[in-house]
Amino acid sequence: MQHAPVLGPARVLRADLFVPRLVQQVAEGPALAQVQARLSRPPSPPFVAAVVGPTASGKTDLALALAARLGGEVVSADMGQLYRGFDAGTAKPVGLPVHLIDVLDPREPSDAGSYARLAAKTVADILARGKLPILAGGTGFYVSALLDGLDELPRRDPAVRARLEARAKAEGAAALHAELARLDPAAAARIDGRNAVRVVRALEVVALTGRPVSQQWTERPAPYRALYVGLRWSPEALRRRIRERAEGMFPEMVREVRAHLAAGLTGAEPAFRCLGYPEALAVARGETSPVDGLAKMVAATNAYARRQRTWFRGQTPATWLEPAGAEREAARLIEEAR
Repeated sequence: MQHAPVLGPARVLRADLFVPRLVQQVAEGPALAQVQARLSRPPSPPFVAAVVGPTASGKTDLALALAARLGGEVVSADMGQLYRGFDAGTAKPVGLPVHLIDVLDPREPSDAGSYARLAAKTVADILARGKLPILAGGTGFYVSALLDGLDELPRRDPAVRARLEARAKAEGAAALHAELARLDPAAAARIDGRNAVRVVRALEVVALTGRPVSQQWTERPAPYRALYVGLRWSPEALRRRIRERAEGMFPEMVREVRAHLAAGLTGAEPAFRCLGYPEALAVARGETSPVDGLAKMVAATNAYARRQRTWFRGQTPATWLEPAGAEREAARLIEEAR
């Protein structure tokens, strides 16, 4: 008959000595330090994916495909898509779930700060639902204002803004940029001299505060962890896509503008600054022919796309993907970064 082994007093004694010693080693050793370090570390910022790049590159289509694949929701970062009634020239996705479309009246001004505040609330709502926010758009300063955070600059002053905008129209953006270079060389070095909106804003801040705007730019922790992706097209392919899209859009844009004018808009409202609408407005008013208007829209869009390409390559750590297989590769990158 076999008997179960009996643990003698010596073995029990060793366990009694070993356990307290192990607890003490854990409490005093690197394991506890690692736990304490993890507990004292600030929480990681929430994750946002951003599909960026020049106009006509297919950002919204890629973002929607990623949202369906990864359980996400798309947030537009395109200034033109904010405005109600300006549909023909802004490539708004029809009948698809995209946030921050048609949220502004054509008379309302829009800037990076107001966009970022609106988008931050939208992103918070998406995160609260357990979904992945996917930003999609080509208005670089809107993307940056949301994902990098905002400086505490003074609100716009209508009188100062109107005076500077009148000067920009009369003298040209380059003249105002030269003035900015004298007042604030650091800001002038960062702001494209052809971008009248940013030049005017920088001069407005100087006028309101008496200090260079570059001194008011601050370093701060980013509010989000962000992964940027974009589609890589050759310049020739992108120009072809821009022309084909403009040819399909422009006649409807002119009809849309005529309807707005008939409804009481004047053409001076902020929405008419959106890409292609100045040219459509000129045709609607009979100031130029449809053929010339289309040609000017294509030229303006190509110039804008070049500026977008330069800005996103210089200001964001975007990964540029070949269009073929971009959805699969972007999804892999996002999953690894989340």
